[in-house]
Amino acid sequence: MRIIRLFSILDQLRARQHPVSAETLAEKLNVSMRTIYRDMATLQSMGAPIRGEGGIGYQIEKGYFLPPLHFDDDELDAVILDAKLVTARGDAPLKDAASRAAAKINAVLPDRDKPEQRHSFFLAHPVDEPVAFLSPLCAALRKRHKLSIDYLDLKERHSRRTIRPLGLTEFDRVWLLTAWCEMRHAFRNFRVDRLDAVEQTDCIFPREPGKEFSDYLLTL
Repeated sequence: MRIIRLFSILDQLRARQHPVSAETLAEKLNVSMRTIYRDMATLQSMGAPIRGEGGIGYQIEKGYFLPPLHFDDDELDAVILDAKLVTARGDAPLKDAASRAAAKINAVLPDRDKPEQRHSFFLAHPVDEPVAFLSPLCAALRKRHKLSIDYLDLKERHSRRTIRPLGLTEFDRVWLLTAWCEMRHAFRNFRVDRLDAVEQTDCIFPREPGKEFSDYLLTL
């Protein structure tokens, strides 16, 4: 859709400090240069602060600011995870860049979307293959919904439990879900790759002293 492409052009310009050519934009967005010229004319007619110079390219006018980016919940989860991953596994320049980028994003997010208000991710080593259930687990963490899970432990014993999901940790190439287990009345860690089923319930659990992720960390 054209409107999506127009926003993509703005995102491309927003991310660059120097002019970008129509040819580069056309390659990035997989369209013709003529399409880029038309889209630029449309954006400028709508008041977008874009300056274009022949042989140089396009850029956002200095001194102007575009409205802050809007992330949906899944996009914001991905951004937070990417930043954590680079911080954990990148070299010094990448770690510094990830920290700066996270700070910039955090500065423009509404309070309810800031990472510390959502959930906790810890990363140690990147996993090799996609892991099932990460998306529904992230959603439950974000919304504080209790989960009903079917779990196969390392001794091959099956159990069905109701849990309060509290945090995700990627450690030694395995994702761990930290939760308050209502069957054991205690904190438990579940390997995500050993979950057979995950069902989000309608029950939203409140913040309760002694049963939060920060409380779990104090037990380590």
